[in-house]
Amino acid sequence: QVQLVESGGGLVQAGDSLKLLCVASGLSISRYTMGWFRQTPGKDRQFVAGLNWDNRRTKYADSVLGRFTISKDNAKNTVYLQMNSLKPEDSAVYYCAKQRFPNGVVTSRAIDFEFSGQGTQVTVSS
Repeated sequence: QVQLVESGGGLVQAGDSLKLLCVASGLSISRYTMGWFRQTPGKDRQFVAGLNWDNRRTKYADSVLGRFTISKDNAKNTVYLQMNSLKPEDSAVYYCAKQRFPNGVVTSRAIDFEFSGQGTQVTVSS
């Protein structure tokens, strides 16, 4: 059974940094394109960042480009999201996700991904 456990969220001030972690079990992330999404109450889940399974391509939402970096450690089966220069509008629950099928090209569509974690709350105060 696939499990994705997110952690690293918290309450920070605008301009601060956070690093989110996603520890995967039940799969090898070396074979899957992984992504981070975020959601605020009453809104759909929004794509934040994606990393191709072969580590050769990344994709970012325009709103986080240049501030967020997605990476992974295959040996630890862990995906990271380094978030710098945080803004109040970055406040959300952040979810890690795997693409439905192995060896896929990174996309930004939530329908291409599977979610299994509870998410981690990020709150940025102004």
